[in-house]
Amino acid sequence: MILPTRSPARAELPAFVTDVRPAPTDPAGRIAVAADLAGLAGALVPFDPGGQESLTVAANVLRRTRHLRVVAEFHAAVATPVYAAKVSASLQRFTAGRLGWRLAVDLDPAVARAQGDFLTGADRYARAEEFLTVAKGVWRGSFDFHGDFYEVVEGGFGLPLSAPPFPEVQLSGTSPEALALSRRHADVHVFAEGDDLDALVPELPGLRYGVQLSSLDHADAYAGRGVTEFFLQTEDVYRLGEHMKERALAG
Repeated sequence: MILPTRSPARAELPAFVTDVRPAPTDPAGRIAVAADLAGLAGALVPFDPGGQESLTVAANVLRRTRHLRVVAEFHAAVATPVYAAKVSASLQRFTAGRLGWRLAVDLDPAVARAQGDFLTGADRYARAEEFLTVAKGVWRGSFDFHGDFYEVVEGGFGLPLSAPPFPEVQLSGTSPEALALSRRHADVHVFAEGDDLDALVPELPGLRYGVQLSSLDHADAYAGRGVTEFFLQTEDVYRLGEHMKERALAG
């Protein structure tokens, strides 16, 4: 399930009307609570250049739920890998290890520049490689690193920050660079509808596979090809949960 990252503005009402309802500032939190109660396994907070920051939204969603796994999508220029890892280690401690990462690597150049990120081409994948290497390295303890984009000298987390599991990593893309990055660092590779899974899956041995869907009606065909993670935009969470239960019972 894909969560919203924007809150609707309060409706403009005539001056003589008093609106005592609370402002609708947390649609992601409300939908996530419904998803938790409906028994859905997880949710994605996508990177949205014009919306709220995904790790912050994910922290709120994790706080409001008990079982839901929450994946925050962000790009490598959002912070140093050490800072991203430390924020995430703290969240993992508070939420029983339910946080995941999706690293957005191949951003539209205009979007990247608007985020203060001017890397292009293969350098984006080289930086993502170093970002994940450093984040995982400092999480595990004493760590030194010298790369083209990051350096760490006598770094690393001690207990209790190093105790929780590192966030599950999701990556995407079909280029040779994207597939190579997933082979080295991903737990889940996420495909788009229409990607040639027959050609791509053999390139990613040992990984789980996900797909972003426009409709749940397409899920069965992908499940039959080994896809286990489905990402769908919806606000009618209870209906989605009931639909999935009916499909499971029918299967």
